[in-house]
This record gives sequence, C-alpha cells and structure tokens, in this order.
Amino acid sequence: MPYFIAGSSEHSGRYGPENIKFDKPNDQSSRWSGAYLAPSAKQWLLLELRSVGVLKSITFGKFHKPHPCNMKEFKVHTGMAKDHLTEVLHASLKNDSVPETFHLSSRSETVSPAMFVKIVPISAHGHNFNTSIWYVSLRGITDEMYVGQVNEKYEQAREVNAMRHILKHLRQRRHISVYRQLLSNTGIKLEHPLVTQLYNSVVLRGDFILASSLLSSFASLGLFTSYIHSCRPTASWKRLAALDANGDAPSRRGGHAMCMDAERQLIYLFGGWDGQRSLDDFWMYDVQVERWTVLSHNVGEEKNGPGPRACHKMCFDPKTGCIYLLGRLSDGEPSEEGERDGAVNGAPPDMDATREAPNTDVPVANGGTSDAAAARPAANASSKGYHSSEFYRYRTRGLDRGKWELLATDTGAAGGPPLVYDHQLVIDPEEQVLYVHGGRVVDGDWSSVKYSGLYSYDIRTSKWKALQMSSSIADLTVPPRFGHSMLLVPDRKSLFIFAGQQDEQYLSDMWECDLATNTVSELFSNLTASGGPDACFAQRAAIDPNLKEVYVFGGLTKDKTSRQSVACAGSSLWLLRYDKTPGQWTRVLPQSPRSSAVASVSSNQGVEDYPRARCAHQVVYDLHTKTFYMHGGNAGFAYGTTQREGGTVDARRESESRLDDFWSMTLKRPEPEEVIRRATFKLRQQQFREMCEEQPPVKALSFLQNDVSAVVDHDNQTEAMTFRSLLSYLLAPQTPVEDNKQQTALEQHDTPMTMDHDYLESSGSRDDMQEVSMAEDNSTLSDKRFKQRTEIFESLLTFINSEAKQPSEELLDILSADG
Repeated sequence: MPYFIAGSSEHSGRYGPENIKFDKPNDQSSRWSGAYLAPSAKQWLLLELRSVGVLKSITFGKFHKPHPCNMKEFKVHTGMAKDHLTEVLHASLKNDSVPETFHLSSRSETVSPAMFVKIVPISAHGHNFNTSIWYVSLRGITDEMYVGQVNEKYEQAREVNAMRHILKHLRQRRHISVYRQLLSNTGIKLEHPLVTQLYNSVVLRGDFILASSLLSSFASLGLFTSYIHSCRPTASWKRLAALDANGDAPSRRGGHAMCMDAERQLIYLFGGWDGQRSLDDFWMYDVQVERWTVLSHNVGEEKNGPGPRACHKMCFDPKTGCIYLLGRLSDGEPSEEGERDGAVNGAPPDMDATREAPNTDVPVANGGTSDAAAARPAANASSKGYHSSEFYRYRTRGLDRGKWELLATDTGAAGGPPLVYDHQLVIDPEEQVLYVHGGRVVDGDWSSVKYSGLYSYDIRTSKWKALQMSSSIADLTVPPRFGHSMLLVPDRKSLFIFAGQQDEQYLSDMWECDLATNTVSELFSNLTASGGPDACFAQRAAIDPNLKEVYVFGGLTKDKTSRQSVACAGSSLWLLRYDKTPGQWTRVLPQSPRSSAVASVSSNQGVEDYPRARCAHQVVYDLHTKTFYMHGGNAGFAYGTTQREGGTVDARRESESRLDDFWSMTLKRPEPEEVIRRATFKLRQQQFREMCEEQPPVKALSFLQNDVSAVVDHDNQTEAMTFRSLLSYLLAPQTPVEDNKQQTALEQHDTPMTMDHDYLESSGSRDDMQEVSMAEDNSTLSDKRFKQRTEIFESLLTFINSEAKQPSEELLDILSADG
C-alpha cells in the first residue's frame, strides 16, 4: 500500500523520514534516525496512505547486518484522522538483517479502515544510540467497494459503541430516568436482559436472594464461558492400564504415529522404534470400553501394507473414516540429527557402513547420543526405489474396511514431497486437502542435511502441489526444519508451524501460513521470551478451534546449564490462546504435583501421578470430550552413573529405555458451580455489610458464621483473609442510614420517590422518575449504599462474557480533558 510521509519528529542530520520508503539494506544512509535518544524524547513518524484501506500488516526492513541504532521496541497506531489514532501493535524487532512482518489488528473485533499510520519508536538496540528505521512496507486491501463496506460497518459500530458507553456512564452516575429514556429511544442493547435483571436486583432493590437465584440462569445460558476459559487450568492425568483380549498392549516404543476417530472414540497406533528395530504392528484403542485391539502384528506382510518404520506421520479424515500415512525412517537408514524415534543425534561417524551395529551408546560432540541400531545402508540400497516416498491410505469404514491402499509409490515423482521423516501431516476435512511440511529428506546422502518444504494433496483429484508462501518482503519465509509441530486452524484457514530443529539448533519461533492468500507471517520470533515453551524438538501439539487454544507438550530441549539435550517433564504443557493475534502463552501445571523424585519413578516401580520426562511420544486430542491421550516415547538423556545396591549403574542407559505407558489427561478449569460460588460470596459480603448497618449485631454475626462462611473456599488464602476481614464491619461504628439518605437527596437535587417493582421490569421510563431503591420498605437509596452496590455489581461482571455486558472501558477514560 503506497504512502506519503505526513510528518515526523525531528530527525538526525541527513537521515530523514523519506528514506524509509526505499529498501536499500546495503546503504548506510537509507534510514530515518531520531534526533534525540529514546525514550527520553517522544519520537514518531506519521504515514498517510494514498487511499483509504484496510491494513493487514506492517513490515520493517533492516540494514544488511546488526546495527546499534536498529529500532527495538515500538508501537503502531492507525486511524482515519491523524489526531484520533488507535494503538494496534506493541512489539519488538530483532537486531539482525532479516525483515520482520507484524499483523495489525485493533483491540476491537470490528474491522476498521485507516488513512494514517503512526510509528512510535520506544528504544534502540544499542544504549546511547539514536533510533533508526530503515524501511517500512504496508500491506492491506484498497478495493473501493470492500473498503466502503468496511467503513460503513465501522461507523455503525462506532455509533453503537459510543452510545453504550454513554448509557453505562449515565447509570453509574444515577441518572436512571435519563438512562431509561435513552435506552428506549435508541433501541440499543447495553447488555443481556439477564444482566439487567441482576443490576436491578443488586443495585436498585438490594434483593440479594433474587440475585443469587439468577446466577444459575447465567450458567445454563453459557454466560460464564469466557471467564472459565480465562482461568489458568491445571492438568489432571490418569494412567490407563488397558489391554486387549489376550492381555497384551502396544509394546515400548518411540517415534510411532497415532491418530483418532473422535466421533467413534477410537485411537489408532502404528509402528515406531523400540530401541532395537522398527515396528509395523497396528493397534486400535476403544475409549468407551477401555480396551486395545491388535489389528495386525505385521502390516508389512499384508497386501499394500506399509512396512516397519518410525518417524512417520498419520492423520484421520473424519468425513470418510480414512487414515493417511506418509514418510519413514526404516532400519538401515541412520539419522545424523535424530534418533530413529525422533530424539537426537543418531549414528556415530565411525559406524560400519555395511553391517548392523549394536546399540553402543556412543556420545556425539554436540551433546546428544548415538542410538541408531542399524548401520548405514549398503551401496546397492541407495537406489531410487529404496528411497522412494510411499503414500498409504487405510479405510476404517465401508466395504473396504480394514484394507490398505498404496496411493503412490513415490510422492516425489508425482510432484509431492520426497521421502522424509520427522515431518508434519495434517488434513482439512472440509476441503479434503492434506498438508505436509518439513522433515529431513532421506536420499542416501548423509553427508549433507536436506529439508522438505510445504505441499498440499487434493484427495478428490489425487494431485500434489508444492506451495510457495510469499510475504511483502522478499526472503521472508518459514525457515526449514524437522521434528516440529504444525496445526490446521480451520476458522482462519491457515497453518501454525513452530519449534523443531534446524541443523544443530532447536527453534523457538512460530509462523502462520494463510492458505487462502498463500502468505506467511511470523507470530513469535521467540516463544520463550513471549512466555511460551523453550526451544524444543520432537514436542507434540494439538488445537481446539472452538476454544481457540493450542496445546504444546514438551519434547527435547537444551539444559540451560550443561547445554545438553534433555527431555522435558512428561507433564510439561503450554497453552496458547490465539483469539487475538499473536496470542498469549500460559504454562499448565499438573494437578496435585508430587516431588520430582517420586514423579520420576518408572512404570514398574509404582503408580505415577503424571508422566515421566520423555520425547518422541504421541498425543491425540478428542475435541468432543476435551481429553488428551498420550502413549510411549523416549525417556530422554542423562549422563553419569548412579550408586545402587550391588554396584554402580549407568544412569544414561536406564533413561534411554522406550516407554509403553498410556495416559489420558483433561484440563481442569472452574466448573459453573464454582463460578456461582465465587459470585455468591461477593453478594453475601455486601449483604452482610448492609446487615451490619440495619440489623441487630447478633443476627449479622449469625449470617456471617453460617451463610457467608458456607460459600468461602477456606483453603484459598485470599478468600479466607477476605472472610476474616468482614468482621471489622460488625465492630466498626455505623453511620445511620437515614443521614446518608438525607445527604444524598440534597446532593442529587432529586425528589425521593417510591415506585412498585414492576417499573424496574419495564423497558420504558416515566416522566420525572428518579432512581430509587426497591427495598421492601420502599425507602430511597443512599449515595454510599448505591456506590457499594454498584461496585459489587461491576465485580460480578468479571464472570460474564464480554458480549453480554456493558463496555469494560469508562467513558471518561476515552475522552481527553479538553474534549
């Protein structure tokens, strides 16, 4: 989107604002530099678009190498008028030569047009250096018809939003009759009708029993949902001891593949590496009857069945009931960077190239270990056929149920990915399209590392296509990787790609690929710095599009002290809420954690509360029941020896054993009943305060000891302290309520009136009606009492979904002092 320079703060020397329109990374003078050091002086650049548009992203180009003047922290504001701009971005740039692109999204859900963009530098990477911006590119939509429609909706939304703020302000200031008249004339809804009933019962009537009874209706209508999901959850793990009819279950393994038919509650597991060989057994777990079934002990011996393999991927199509399988690392194919099950650092360089080698546990220079149990393939095994990428489909429904199909003997020859392992495979069931990304290429040449790209497979036409994701800046793309995570985001028609390994580096970035526009943007350059997981390899991830949450189970990471590769705790879990771009990370802790010594007990030594440390495990997610299932994996790497009875034991060899444990996990958040309890506690606090002013002390004390105490979580230190502090209201001298009422009437210049309960249930207003209390004695409401009740009401609103309640902002906060 072309733009003009509409203004800027004072610049330094020849480094004027016009320079940012040209991308000249090798030109030392092609930049804007502030005249003063930030943040001591306010600095800014104002860009004016040539035409009104809907901004999507902003890209900052950079100098060809790190520079101390490079802008670090900054903000971006947009709007239709230069004097009324809204902050849409607060972020930081890395001090390198790679351009960075950022999504621009208003805090409001309404899409807004823009004519001006204001960039506000906050700091530079070098201390005591002026801040420099080298190049700025804007991307968005300028189609007149589209922008016109957006602008019309935006203005309507602004009108409604302004009126809702006014209505809230009037009600807060006790101008009830004016509030009701405006509400009736405009037809605008300030809130859900149930919230209005809550306001009437709490603030105007002081009917706390009625208010408490309304809380169940809030829960049944789902009006507590947003609050419940905003609470930090805990993970509740359960070890599953399921067997098949013969008393068997999947053996120890890592690098296997799993997928789930959530509708029929069936989990499928295939292959993997048991520490000695690749497997080709095929299992099904029925969640409802809690039983495994072995579908085949040797799929490779079946017609069109895939042979033994590890580091492959499977996905399930809920529309057709088909399972798709792609990729492998088979026996005879060593992994330089990864174990056969997706851990790290495979065959040592001196391994015999023509014979099977024992598991010698030879350390490798960069901190990993050797665990490939087979040598490099013999010379005649490196033929094209040996390294072809087979593509399989398994049918779980219909006449061909239980049969494998070989869809392609070599996807690379058909325009798809070459033979890869530790890649990612997802399906868009609505569009009937598969997406494959990344992974290490298996071609027989282990002297160099090759990575695969992004491909799509149209199931209806059986056609592969290589996808090229572009951006507004050249060379901005998802770095190659393997052992990463990729998730389909259905509501955004995009892919999340994050973490993994490139060469010897574990990655901590996150990207979004827009499948509709074939564009890519970086959501996080450093997940750890943004509150997310550490740089990780062979982690597992799942997504819940309904809750707009991503879940990441830890894999292999670098120990911060030794820099050796270590497996994350089995219960290591991170949650990303992506309802707003780029999203917010939260660490999920296990419920009732035990000490690390106890938690690390192996499966044959006792019952565990949650899984031990591991990587190369498999996780599936049941979207309907919100349940995760995890199986197996590699217990990780540890060095040194351990003293045990009978002598010294090699602790590292112990930790490398593969796991066969099977777990379910659900995230525990407050139940609606818990939200009702918390809200009831707030209501009864206010009821007790009023009883202290109006009722005999003995009656108030009895209410505190019985009714209030009954809704307190006495194990919660904050709630217990609040409960104890309430006694001070009973002991403090009280101001007569009548004096408050008299003072209020004088201050408000209102004539106290009485009115029946039906008035407050009506949506209209009556001439000259002022606000009154609907207490049973029909007395007027004091200013002190009105303020207390309003505060309680607004504290209850924290439990209610944003779309059902009044605006969270205050009218005075969004107006300047000079109007």
